[in-house]
Amino acid sequence: MKQDHRVVRRTAAALAAGALAAGALAGCSSKNQVPSIGYGVDAVIASYNGGSTLGANSGAAAVFSRVLTGFFYTGPDGQPVADTDSGTAKEVPGDAQTIQYRLSPEGVYSDGVQTSCDDLVLVWAAHSGRFTKAGPGGPVPLFDAASTDGYRDIERVDCQPGSKDATVVFRPGKHYSAWKTLFNAAELMPAHVIAAQVKIPNVVTPVQTGDQPTLERIADFWNNGWKLAPGKVDLTLLPSSGPYRIDSFGDKDGLVLVKNEKWWGDQPRTPRIVVWDGHSDLKSKVSDKSVGVLDVGAGSLGDVNLGGFRRQNLPGRGVEQLVLGTGGVFGSADARRAFALCVPRQALFDKFGHPDYNVKLGLGAGPLNSRTVQQDSVYYQAISGAGDKYKGGDATASQAAASSGMQNQTVRVGYLEPDEQHTAMVAAIGDACRAAGITVIDAGAPDFTASQLTDGKVDAILGGTAGMPGPSGSLNATDAIASLRTGAGLNFGRFGNGRYDAIADQLAAEDNSGTVLNLLTEQENLLWSEMPSIPLFAAPRTIGFGDGMENGVAGPTKEGAGWNMDRWVLKR
Repeated sequence: MKQDHRVVRRTAAALAAGALAAGALAGCSSKNQVPSIGYGVDAVIASYNGGSTLGANSGAAAVFSRVLTGFFYTGPDGQPVADTDSGTAKEVPGDAQTIQYRLSPEGVYSDGVQTSCDDLVLVWAAHSGRFTKAGPGGPVPLFDAASTDGYRDIERVDCQPGSKDATVVFRPGKHYSAWKTLFNAAELMPAHVIAAQVKIPNVVTPVQTGDQPTLERIADFWNNGWKLAPGKVDLTLLPSSGPYRIDSFGDKDGLVLVKNEKWWGDQPRTPRIVVWDGHSDLKSKVSDKSVGVLDVGAGSLGDVNLGGFRRQNLPGRGVEQLVLGTGGVFGSADARRAFALCVPRQALFDKFGHPDYNVKLGLGAGPLNSRTVQQDSVYYQAISGAGDKYKGGDATASQAAASSGMQNQTVRVGYLEPDEQHTAMVAAIGDACRAAGITVIDAGAPDFTASQLTDGKVDAILGGTAGMPGPSGSLNATDAIASLRTGAGLNFGRFGNGRYDAIADQLAAEDNSGTVLNLLTEQENLLWSEMPSIPLFAAPRTIGFGDGMENGVAGPTKEGAGWNMDRWVLKR
């Protein structure tokens, strides 16, 4: 059933009343609305472009989903929800899978330029994987896209430059069931900005004609032109298609989002949102009441006082995990399996995996035995047995370490600091693996990025889905699937397995439950054998809304609590 975002938000807010719908309406009438709300979230503001590897991994979806809108966004339960203010998308019958997209006739960026199908062509070009250049080992992608899943199966995007209509046609024989995860919030970038920077009339023509020199210039801006750093923001490059736009970004004042005067949909209820990210001192921001909404990893802020918040710990859609490199100390699957045997998965779950809640069945119930299948999936119980022997800390670990050459080896585990929970987890892993002769080094750092695993500066990442800091995950697990695919931007460990890729492709189009179960079972056995990562548990999130908040609805997914920030009202 299709629902637009306004209906879903109102429904979700009503259902969550008494739980995390922040602030009862009763008794608020005598209070005054606060004109600016601080949003503390442990994502990292590094790129405006949520489709790039940097943007996706740093958490652009948690910050910019109501700045750069798309045809769908990730709802609070992790599901794709239609955003009919932006436009409509409809699958139409035919021999090839075909989706008709129509942008809102009223749609206009904050700089006055109309939204157009050029934006869809740009997204497809960047994510299709078909545009390459020569590299030292053969062709390499022009665009540093987080994932090509779904997009690489698209044959073409029919678009007249400047039009509001686009027809997306998939390759013959290809079908992508999760098509509602394409052209989404924080991924649909303003193509006209690139056209102006590259000095071309539009991006559609060079994409359609395969103009290599122009495509290389387009890709260079797409990769680098939307990177963000405090105090270095050119607002002309950052027009908004949503209810908020960027006003400023600085170390002292945070990322300031203000009402987009050109927004054509329901107007944001609060005119100003200040985002404090994982590079901010979130603990002090909470203490000095700069934050009215908080969304962080449970335990990451230690003993922070959350008095004045209605807060809840709950299991997220993200996978708390160790992402392993496939070179260096982990150059063999034997070495990766030996390390997995000493990682105390059960003990880590017992101590860190379910703070203040105890789920018996479903999301958050016990250690997570899959990297790509959610614990509340109908398939989970049937396919999760392959991970049972890796509860960790058993006597077999020492023997495995010796036979694999892991004894007397050092494993550097990186993560974004400060994070008191991750610090304690690395220490616990180190204590457990010491008996197997493996030394675990805490390589957490305030400037840590997942690319350090690719560069060989660390051996493992402790983080969420695809090694993300902050909010991660969705019901479709598209980022989780992509993070294991050969050559994907989010595959920081550079794992590559042709059979995994083939299974993922089959699952993307399969709707027969028996076939799905067989494929998932094979996939789990393969991944537990190859061990590109070690899933620990459904990442617990602490989400809190300040007293007097209305319409705050927890979203423990990659879009975080900010998924409906344009509905927030804080009264004091």
